[in-house]
Amino acid sequence: MLVFEAVWIGTGHPATAWWTRLTHELASRPVDDVWVLTGAAIAAALGLWLIVLALTPGLRPQLPLRVPTDGHGRIRAVLDRKGAALILRDAALRVPGVSAARVRVRRRRVTVRADVRFRDTADVKDELTDAVRREERDQLALARTPRLAVHVHRSPT
Repeated sequence: MLVFEAVWIGTGHPATAWWTRLTHELASRPVDDVWVLTGAAIAAALGLWLIVLALTPGLRPQLPLRVPTDGHGRIRAVLDRKGAALILRDAALRVPGVSAARVRVRRRRVTVRADVRFRDTADVKDELTDAVRREERDQLALARTPRLAVHVHRSPT
């Protein structure tokens, strides 16, 4: 809220009444006043808490799965992104013609890069896309299906 008000005033708009009163109070009180020190301590604690929250990894390396509930409560199941990438890489390597595959799994996108030794790259790309989509649907059962990007190129022999 304070940032919004500062930007509002900085763009040439008039200050609101509460902003004017707050700046007057802060300008007229001494720095060692109890209220000024209390406000500074609260602001510092809030800033420290925001830094701690920003540095914690949270659930980013996990992908939520589609799990039916048992009726008594909510069940949460997750899959690690590296595990999902390994499953999808194995599915990509089972496609005939693919000699190497690299899979990157993110929250909203799966990127598959494959090297093709033989066969037409367009045919391999179609089969690879079908295989990875089938593996996502059947094996992974993700709660949110990520977009799929498949890149195929001929491997040097």
